[in-house]
Amino acid sequence: MFTDRPAKWILDNLDNLKALAVLPLSWLYKLTDQQQLIDADTARWAEILWLGEDDRERLLVRLLYAFPEFRCVFYHRLAAGNSTGALGGRLARHIWGGIAGLDLGSTPIGPGLFISHGQSTILSAESIGANLQVHQGVTVGWDYRSERRPTIGDDVFIGAGAKILGAVTVGNGARIGANAVVLHDVPAGATALGVPSHVRNHGSTPD
Repeated sequence: MFTDRPAKWILDNLDNLKALAVLPLSWLYKLTDQQQLIDADTARWAEILWLGEDDRERLLVRLLYAFPEFRCVFYHRLAAGNSTGALGGRLARHIWGGIAGLDLGSTPIGPGLFISHGQSTILSAESIGANLQVHQGVTVGWDYRSERRPTIGDDVFIGAGAKILGAVTVGNGARIGANAVVLHDVPAGATALGVPSHVRNHGSTPD
């Protein structure tokens, strides 16, 4: 029947209609001076998630709609930028929430940040380099031994439940295994495993 056609069209296009609800978030992209970082984040997420979308704006809307973790990254970028984008991000967060317990604070984070899940994850570091991949239940932050927080290099992987604490440096390309507790420096390209962590030869992969 003719009256069934609108209902069928709505069901067939439900995801597209829901995505329109976050369209105002993509407008904030045009107001911030952090577009280059957001573009890098968007491209990294598309690569890891195998999203075949060539149009940058459509891809941004898709990620903002489907992934509350990405919204957290987006708000972090806005907060680090000009006042217009930062204010818009603070207001938008109340309408389009992120992941509960995911705290990026004011940490300077390089481009290409990818967060898988992200529940109960805290990234409080002196600085974090480009292309960090981090999972849920991770804590990066201060401990009683020093007032300085960790420094994380480029292309680092941090597995679920890992803790990186105190004045430590995690070198470029290092991998932190799930549930590892890192209290000492991890050289570039090395893998840290265990509680407290020990370092395996460069190029090893977490169990």
